[in-house]
Amino acid sequence: MAKVSKSEAGARPVGEPVDKVPARLPDTRALFGGSVTIEPVSQARHGSDLWQSFADSDPEGRLWTYMGYGPFAGEAAFQEWLAKCEASPDPRFYAIVPRNSGKPAGMASLMRITPEHGVIEIGNIWFSPSLQQTREATDALFVMMRHALDELGYRRLEWKCDALNAASRRAAERLGFRFEGVFRQATLYKGRNRDTAWYAVIDRDWPGTRDAFEAWLDPGNFDADGRQRGILSTLMARRSAA
Repeated sequence: MAKVSKSEAGARPVGEPVDKVPARLPDTRALFGGSVTIEPVSQARHGSDLWQSFADSDPEGRLWTYMGYGPFAGEAAFQEWLAKCEASPDPRFYAIVPRNSGKPAGMASLMRITPEHGVIEIGNIWFSPSLQQTREATDALFVMMRHALDELGYRRLEWKCDALNAASRRAAERLGFRFEGVFRQATLYKGRNRDTAWYAVIDRDWPGTRDAFEAWLDPGNFDADGRQRGILSTLMARRSAA
C-alpha cells in the first residue's frame, strides 16, 4: 500500500514527500558481473557474433515472437537494425558478453528513461539459445538492475511484456519484480493486439531482492557440476518475508 501523508488543510490524503535528487542518465560505460560483461552495443564489435549466436540455432525465429522487430531476413537486415540500436540513447542497448566465451550472446536495454521521476524500464531482452536459462543470463539482468537502482539512483525499475508471454512473466517474478496489473489493448505490434503486463521493483523492495541475487550468484550456491543448490525464487520469497 502506498504511503500517504496529510495535506496542509488536513482534508485529503496526499503522497509522501520525496526529497531526492533526480536520477542520472545511463552512459556508455561497461558494466561487470561475476560471469558477464555488459557493453553498450556496437555494430562493429558485436554485430557478427550476435548474428551467429542465433542464426543457426533459431531457424523459426522464436526469439522474436514477442518483440516489436525481427525475425530478420538475413545478416544485413540484422546489422542495419543493430546500427540503429547503437545510435539510440533511449532505449540504451547493451550486448551481453559471457566471459567464458568472450562473445556476445544476447541483448537488453534500459529504456523509457525518466530521471526527473526516478523511473526506468529494463526491456528489449533477448538471449541466444546458448545463453537462455544460464547463470550468466541471471547475472546479466542482476547487473543491469543494480546499475539502475544503486548506481544511477532510480526509485522504480519497470518490466513490461505481452501478457501472453508466459516465459517473460515467469522471469519477471523469478527476478523479484512484483506484478502490478494488465493494461488491456495497450498497443499494437506486428499487426496484432498487445495487452501489457506490468511489473516493477521499487527502491524499498530492492535491498532484499539484491541480497537474494547475491546469495544465489555466490559460487558456494553451485556444486562442482554447476547445478544450483538454492533456488532464486525461494531466496526472493524468504527476503520478502523477512
